[in-house]
Amino acid sequence: MLKKGTAVMLMVIGLLGGSLLTFAYTGYSGGSGSVASEGLLASLTGSAAQKDDLKKIETAMELIEGQYYKDIDRSKLVDGAINGMMEALDDPYSSYMGKETAAQFEESIEGSFTGIGAEVASENGKVVIVTPIKGAPAEKAGLRAQDIILSVNGESLEGLELNDAVSKIRGPKGSEAKIKVQRAGSTDPLEYSIIRDDIDMETVTAHMENDGVGVITITQFSLNTADRFKEELAKLEKQNLKGLVIDVRNNPGGVLSVVIDIAQQFVEKGKTIVQVEDKNQKREKEVSKGSNKPYPVTVLMNKGSASASEILAGALQQSAGATLIGENSFGKGTVQTSYDKQMGDGSLLKITIAKWLTPNGTWIHEKGIKPDIAIPQPEYFTVAPLSKEKSLKYNANNTDVKNAQIMLKGLGYDTGREDGYFDKTTEEAVKSFQKKAGLTVNGVIDTETASKLEAALIENIRDPQNDTQLKRGIEQIRKEMAASVSNSK
Repeated sequence: MLKKGTAVMLMVIGLLGGSLLTFAYTGYSGGSGSVASEGLLASLTGSAAQKDDLKKIETAMELIEGQYYKDIDRSKLVDGAINGMMEALDDPYSSYMGKETAAQFEESIEGSFTGIGAEVASENGKVVIVTPIKGAPAEKAGLRAQDIILSVNGESLEGLELNDAVSKIRGPKGSEAKIKVQRAGSTDPLEYSIIRDDIDMETVTAHMENDGVGVITITQFSLNTADRFKEELAKLEKQNLKGLVIDVRNNPGGVLSVVIDIAQQFVEKGKTIVQVEDKNQKREKEVSKGSNKPYPVTVLMNKGSASASEILAGALQQSAGATLIGENSFGKGTVQTSYDKQMGDGSLLKITIAKWLTPNGTWIHEKGIKPDIAIPQPEYFTVAPLSKEKSLKYNANNTDVKNAQIMLKGLGYDTGREDGYFDKTTEEAVKSFQKKAGLTVNGVIDTETASKLEAALIENIRDPQNDTQLKRGIEQIRKEMAASVSNSK
């Protein structure tokens, strides 16, 4: 009896007590927040209602262990109880992770893990891709933000805990993950074959365009991202940087202290970077200790820009005068902290502890941030892959034909229409592509032609010359540079 009661008590203490850790996805270090275990235990034992709650949990476990017709692994009961508590919060960003999943989570914060490379969340019981990580297998295969993952290697994810779903998605390097997803605008599920790999993320890359325009891309805000950003920015400034484009498209977020460190390099000292509001509606402002820059800045974002990416975009727009370009962002306005030491066995609780607001006090949760200049990518950037279940040929009329027509147009082949009807003009476009790709020229989109078509399209998407948003960001910087020169005369 003592052991059973102790296990439940420790579980509750782990849920309620302990210090805030400083790193999690947008983990917030807002003071110690600690409660001594002895004080918490005293308060629990001193409250009749709390003692009744603990007794209820203990009784349930005793009844299951004593009366259930099969032997039960006690650890599964404990994990199930904690998972049930987290589900009751109805918050996709608060979750319990077992030892193995917790270790994977810590790896992702550090910027290195093995899997397909996608940030996922649970929404209304469904596993939804927040964003594929740039350059990772998921992005290369064509997965997109807001795709709903239905199954992995034939195993449905329906009804699974998010951590269980993640464990099925992840796996050893070189193994295959057949991912079936539902995408908005597509009537039938889409299936991707993805080879898992080491996701050793270089979170910051940079290059210099002509006329002193620099571009820095941030793929995630991991523990070393601020240092890497400073290094790359310093290199660009040594090359006579005159304007900067910061690209956080498809960046799922990361560590709050890291994004604050980056933001204050552009926000004037004393101005607000972000506000954090706790459950008691008490707000704390994080103000810059840095200084602004003498050159203009634009930020590129899209619907895969979430959490810390949105904090950076909001801070630079409202407190540093940066121009936001691209698409409406994802809309994640909450702050999580991870608790692992308190659990004592390698498991971890990730709990939403507050919401964050932009410098002017706007809560962007489930709404996102609107760009100052809305620029979509070409339609072929988000076209669904072809099913390949059967060949497409003259006189066919379906969604796959429509997607093939969009792909062909994106590659420069004129189909004359994009309504899903496979006419003679579409057939000639297919023949032209087949000829250039070294395929049998028959005007039929079989499995080989479809695969080649998709591969060519992905290569086209990766070409910066076809990146409408990046080109517009650079164009905007050049306009602001020219205006600055004109005003200084």
